[in-house]
Amino acid sequence: MAAMKKKDLKHMEERLLKERARALKELGHYDESFSKTPQSADGDLSAYSFHMADQGTDAMEREKAFLFASKEGRFLYHIDEALRRLYRSPKEFGSCEQCGEDIGYERLDALPHTRLCIRCKELEESGVPR
Repeated sequence: MAAMKKKDLKHMEERLLKERARALKELGHYDESFSKTPQSADGDLSAYSFHMADQGTDAMEREKAFLFASKEGRFLYHIDEALRRLYRSPKEFGSCEQCGEDIGYERLDALPHTRLCIRCKELEESGVPR
């Protein structure tokens, strides 16, 4: 296991921080969409739509926004964990948490928050016990 060069670590830090900023911005958009309702836009203070089809559409849009926000929140968690790993032990950053081998630079550049090398990730996704 070879430690990453300082310039590579700096690049990974910048990638993680950029992804973190993007995720926070997306979460801000979802927060705005949760606080806005069609009723508040037209001045109606009632929280309920009058037509059943509108109620279904409103509920579906709220649920869809919630699911996207949940996914973005999980992504933000993984980014923060990667930043913690990078700051806590930069010499170990880029090593697979399962086997200890180096994670390929291309994989890290594409997914800077990854914890596993491609081989271990494939094993994890296949469901084969280690």
